[in-house]
Amino acid sequence: MGKTIKAIGKKLGRLRTFLFKLGILAFQVSLFFIVIYRVIPVPLTPLPIKRVFEQAFGDDPVRLKKDWESIESLGKNICLASVTSEDPKFFSHYGFDFEQIIDSIKKSFDKGKRLRGASTISQQTAKNLFFTPGRSWIRKFLEVYVTVAIETLWTKKRILEVYLNIIEMGKGVYGAEAAALFYFDKPSSKLTSQEAAAIAACYPNPRRWTPNRPSRYIQKKQQIIVRYMHRIGPLPWSTKKKK
Repeated sequence: MGKTIKAIGKKLGRLRTFLFKLGILAFQVSLFFIVIYRVIPVPLTPLPIKRVFEQAFGDDPVRLKKDWESIESLGKNICLASVTSEDPKFFSHYGFDFEQIIDSIKKSFDKGKRLRGASTISQQTAKNLFFTPGRSWIRKFLEVYVTVAIETLWTKKRILEVYLNIIEMGKGVYGAEAAALFYFDKPSSKLTSQEAAAIAACYPNPRRWTPNRPSRYIQKKQQIIVRYMHRIGPLPWSTKKKK
């Protein structure tokens, strides 16, 4: 009996050592890619791969439209509309909007109210960079780690640039440039405030809503975004460039 317990203990010890080494390796690999993606375009993320498999074995046609563009080429309208719609405090926080998180938690305790999303653009970028949609405490912990890493190692400009190039914007459509070409037959840099706001209004559920055929709800949200997007002020890098 004692020998059996010792054998089990040794196996558990080896398993713990293996898992620890695996965790260190995963940390090193993820950090390597975070550093690399600070300067080079992100070639592919897990979500498009998942969607292609879903399309291949489902009813939707297989589609993968993705065009990487620099943030300057994307134009200011899609930048301002996206920040207004998803994260108005993007340029002032450090990855997490704690006021929004606390408000979301409070509302979740109210009877009949669901937990609202409180993810910043930084958090959404972290999620889209390495993960597919899903919820678990382990996943949340990993997303927090990636968010802290990109906020530390990247600039706000780079975070928004990556976000706008990898976000899902329709069935098989990824990134602002692909969305502008697909929905409005023009590059992102040519989008009007109304068109950019229509795209941004669909972010929460881009597979359900379409910018060029907006529902009443999307039209209402679009007008709110247009009204407030220029209150964000000039993009920080554009003012630096003028200086």
